[in-house]
Amino acid sequence: MDFMTALDIGASALSTERTSMNIISMNLANAKTTRTPEGGPYRRKTVVLQATEVDHPFSKQMQTAMDRDLRGVRVKEVAQDKRPLKQVYEPGHPDANEEGYVFYPDINVVEEMANLMTVQRSYEANISSMDAVKTMYNKALELGRG
Repeated sequence: MDFMTALDIGASALSTERTSMNIISMNLANAKTTRTPEGGPYRRKTVVLQATEVDHPFSKQMQTAMDRDLRGVRVKEVAQDKRPLKQVYEPGHPDANEEGYVFYPDINVVEEMANLMTVQRSYEANISSMDAVKTMYNKALELGRG
């Protein structure tokens, strides 16, 4: 594995973590949204990740068997959560039904914040691994200078 492969793997992780942070932020922003352009209340979204190859087809032919097992990550899809909506009795709300109930998205702010902290820690870990790769590369260059 060359150092660019390690950086490609780290970059793929950073990209997916950024998408996860955006989705969590969107969930937090819409925790009380009762009306969307599609109709009905906002539905919580989650990110589904998938392992993926990181190399180009030509370099794939030149790899050793051990290097072929290296995988990055990418976003497979942004899925809607299937949790039931929260039903709250608010007869004065403009989106209340005939019985006076309003449907809110089932978004737990504490759960979303815990997910956000997990994504943040993963992002920081990937930055640290990329910094370690860059440091190793610079040290190798210093050795080459003699």
